[in-house]
Amino acid sequence: MVTQSPVRAPRICTVCLAALFSLLAIPSPGRTESSKSPGSASAQAGTASGAGAQDAGAYAGRERLSFDADWKFTKGDPEGTPAGALSYTALKPWLMASGAEFARADAPSAVRPPGEPYSASCAQPGFDDGAWRALDLPHDWGIEGPFEQSYSGDTGKLPWWGVGWYRKHFQISAADRGRRISLEVDGAMAYAAIWVNGRFAGGWPYGYASFQIDLTPYLVFDGDNVVAIRLDNPPDSSRWYPGGGIYRNVWLAKTSPVHIAHWGETLDTPRIDKASATVAVTTVLQNETGAAAEVSVATTLYALNARGERLSDPIARIDPARVRLPAGRSALSARSARVPNPRLWSPSSPALYLAVTTVSGGGRAWDQIETRFGIRTIAFDPDRGFLLNGERIRIQGVCDHHDLGALGAAINVRALERQIDLLQEMGCNAIRTSHNPPAPELLDLCDRKGMLVMDESFDCWIRGKRPNDYHLLFQDWHERDLRALVRRDRNHPSIILWSIGNEVPDQSTPEGWRLAAHLTSIVSEEDRTRPTTSACNSAESGYNGFQVALGVMGYNYHSAQYVPFHSANPDIALIGSETASAVSTRGAYYFPVSDDKALGRADFQVSSYDLYAPPWAWPPDVEFEAEDRNAFVGGEFVWTGFDYLGEPTPYNSDSTNLLNFTDPADQAREAKELAALGRLHVPSRSSYFGIIDLAGFKKDRFFLYQSHWRPELPMAHLLPHWTWPERVGQVTPVFVYTSGDEAELFLNGRSLGRKRMAPFTYRLRWDDVRYQPGELKVVAYKAGRRWASDSVRTAGPAAKLTAIPDRSDLAADGADLSFVTLSVRDRTGSLVPRASNVLRFSVTGPGEILAVDNGDPTSFEPFHSEQRKAFNGLCLAIIRTKPGQPGTVTLTAESEGLEAARINLKSH
Repeated sequence: MVTQSPVRAPRICTVCLAALFSLLAIPSPGRTESSKSPGSASAQAGTASGAGAQDAGAYAGRERLSFDADWKFTKGDPEGTPAGALSYTALKPWLMASGAEFARADAPSAVRPPGEPYSASCAQPGFDDGAWRALDLPHDWGIEGPFEQSYSGDTGKLPWWGVGWYRKHFQISAADRGRRISLEVDGAMAYAAIWVNGRFAGGWPYGYASFQIDLTPYLVFDGDNVVAIRLDNPPDSSRWYPGGGIYRNVWLAKTSPVHIAHWGETLDTPRIDKASATVAVTTVLQNETGAAAEVSVATTLYALNARGERLSDPIARIDPARVRLPAGRSALSARSARVPNPRLWSPSSPALYLAVTTVSGGGRAWDQIETRFGIRTIAFDPDRGFLLNGERIRIQGVCDHHDLGALGAAINVRALERQIDLLQEMGCNAIRTSHNPPAPELLDLCDRKGMLVMDESFDCWIRGKRPNDYHLLFQDWHERDLRALVRRDRNHPSIILWSIGNEVPDQSTPEGWRLAAHLTSIVSEEDRTRPTTSACNSAESGYNGFQVALGVMGYNYHSAQYVPFHSANPDIALIGSETASAVSTRGAYYFPVSDDKALGRADFQVSSYDLYAPPWAWPPDVEFEAEDRNAFVGGEFVWTGFDYLGEPTPYNSDSTNLLNFTDPADQAREAKELAALGRLHVPSRSSYFGIIDLAGFKKDRFFLYQSHWRPELPMAHLLPHWTWPERVGQVTPVFVYTSGDEAELFLNGRSLGRKRMAPFTYRLRWDDVRYQPGELKVVAYKAGRRWASDSVRTAGPAAKLTAIPDRSDLAADGADLSFVTLSVRDRTGSLVPRASNVLRFSVTGPGEILAVDNGDPTSFEPFHSEQRKAFNGLCLAIIRTKPGQPGTVTLTAESEGLEAARINLKSH
C-alpha cells in the first residue's frame, strides 16, 4: 500500500518566525481551537481523497439557489461620491471582519467595528437604477471591449479596469425568518464590497477568491431587499488579462441556525488496500442560536456512475455521533467508515463516490449536505517521481490562465469542458491553475474527467510584480485567501499539489524561505494529505533553503538544473512546474527556416515550425529529453495549453525597430510609421504560447505533444501546409510529428527518403524539400510495420464554406454552447490555408451567437459580433441556447463569392 507521507514541516526556529512576522506585520501562527464530539479524533495524515463542491440541495432547511439572474449594472461611482470614500483603505476596518473563520483567533481585525462606512447613493434600496443595464451573471465587462491600440498588450488591449456596480432586488419569505441567509460568490474582480438594504455587509478584495457573506442581519423578511456590489479593478494590477466584473457564479444559501459550516466537511482516506478503504469524515458544526444544542451527525456513502448519478444502494453507513454544541459556538465531529472493494480514482478511471451527511436533533433534521469524493493514493518520490495508487505516472500537464478566449473571464462549464476534451485528446493529464484559485466548476470537471490539478494561490507575496497587484493585499489577506482556497478545494481527488506561489521575487531573498515555510504551515493546518510546491524561476531557489520549505520543488525553465538539484537535494521530489514556452501562430510559416529560437517572426506572428521561444524558454523537445533522461522528474506543466488574452510575447510592446513583414507594401507602410513616430504600433493582444490557439484550434505543436504523450496512438502529422504558389522550386522544409519510430515522405508519389527517429529526438525533418504543387504525404512505421499516415494537398481558389459543430445536441438552459468551426475550402474540399475572407453569421430558432473568433492574436475585431474574418482558413462561431426554449437552431455562414454553409443544432 502506498500512502501519502505527511507533509514535511521545515525545521524553523520559532524565534526567527516570530521576528519575521513582526518585521512583515504578519500575525504569528496560532492554534485554531475547536471542540470535538466525544470519541472523535483528528484526521490522520495520509492519502488524500477528494470531493467536489459540497452541493447543498434543498433539505431540512438548507437551500442553495442560483443568484445569477436579473441584475443591474453600471460602470463608475455615482456623481458626488467623495474621492477615496470607497477605497480599500477607507473600507478596510469593515472588510477585515469578512472571513473571520479563516483568521487566527487573536487577529483583532476579525471583529467588525461599530458604525457604518460611507455608503454611496446607489447602495441605498430606494435608488433608481432604471437607467442601468440589465444582465445576468457571470459577467466580464472587459471582454465587451473595444480593443484599443493605446492599451497594454500585456493585459489584452481591453478595458478591464475601473469601478463597476451591480444591484439586484430579491424577496425573502417570512417563512425564512430564523434561518441564516448568505451570499456565496465564486469570484468577483476585484475588491468586492457588498451592501444590503443600504448597510455594509462585507466583502473580499482578492478577485480570484471564493467567499461567503452573511446577509441575515440586514434583511427584510417578507419584503423587498436590495444587494449592491461595488467592484474596483485597479489598473496595473495584473500581468495578463484578468477580466472585470462578477465573472463567476453567485448563490443564495439558506440554512437552519444549527448547520454544517461553509466548506465544513472534509473526507480523507488514511488507509487503502484492494479489499477496503477507510473513509474518514470530519464535519464542523455551527450553532448560531442563543441556546446549547445536542445533535447527531450521520453519514451515508454511495458510489456514483460515470454520469455522476448516485447508485441506489449505499456502500457504507456511519452510525450517528452525538455532538453537543454550546450556544453561538462550533464543534467538530470526526467519524469513519470502511468501503469494501474500493474503485480507485485515476485519470484512466475517475471513479467517484458521494457522502451524504445529515445533522438532526430535537426530532427534526437540521441540515444535510452532499460531498463528492474519490479514493486514491498519491506520493511524490525523489527518485521515482509522481506515484498514483502506487504506480508511477508522468505528469503531462499544461498551465492555463482563467480566460475562455472570446468569452473572456466569464465562467461557462461547457467552454471549460471543451478545453479539457481537447487537452485529453492531446494526451494531457494535468492542469496548473496559473496563477490563482480556479473556478469551482473546473475542479468538478477535472474530478469527473480524470485530470490531475496543481491548485495555485498567488502570483506574488510581499514583493510585487505590478504597482497594484496582490503584494498590496498580502499582509492583510494571505492567510484568509490561502485557507479559503484549501478549505474549499481539499476534497477534490484531482488535486495533487498546492502551489503557494508563482515566480515570487521573494524566492531569492534572505527571508523568502521563512515566508514559504509560513505558507506551507497554513496549508498543512488545513490539509496534511498533499504537499506544497512553488513554481520557481530562480535556479538558486533550489539551493538557498527555499526548497526545504516545500514538499515538492518546482522549477520553471530550468531543465539543466534537474541533475544538479537532485544531487544536492536527494530527499526532495522535483517537477517541471512551468516548461517550454515555445511561441507560434497557427498556420503561419516563415522562410528560411532557422534553428535560432529568436527568429521565425514576421507580420506580428511567429512561425509554426515549433523552433522558436523567448530567451528564457525552449522548444518542447528540450524538456522531453530532460525528463526522458531523468526519471526522477515527476513531469511537466507546459506554458501554455491554450493561447490566452494578454502577454503577447514576443510582441509585448510597441517597437523602436523595424520588424519583418512578408508583404513589401506592409514593410514600406511600417517603415514610414517608424520614421514619423519613432516607434511601430504593435497590435498583438493575446499570447502565442498556446499549444491550442485562442479559438480552440489546434496548432502544429498539438501533434508534437500528442506524438510524445500518446505513444500508443497511431498518428502522423505533416507541416507546413502545401499551398505556396510563390515558392515553386524553393527550399520548403517539411517536418513530421509521429508516434512511430520512422517515416517515409512522398511528394507527388515520389519518395523523398525514409528517416528513423534517433534517440532523444522527437520530430523527423526533411530540410531540403523543394516546393512543387500537388500532394505531400508521409507514411509512418513502428517496429517495422505501417503505423499511420498523413497528407496535405495544394489548395485551389476559395469556393465554399463548411461548418462543423463540436456538438449538435444541446440543453435548452441558456448556458449550453456549441462551438462551430467554419473553414474556407476549395472546390475539392481542401482547406485554403491562408484564406482571410469575411464571414457573416445569422441564427434562427431558440439560440444566439454568443461570440466569434479566429485565433489571430493581432485582430481588433470585436468578439461580440455577427461577422469575422477567417484567419488562415478558419473561423469560430459560439452558439448559445435560450433558456426554456427547445427547438432547432439554424446557423448560416456566408461570404461574398463563396457557397454558404448551414447547420442545424437541436436544443432539448
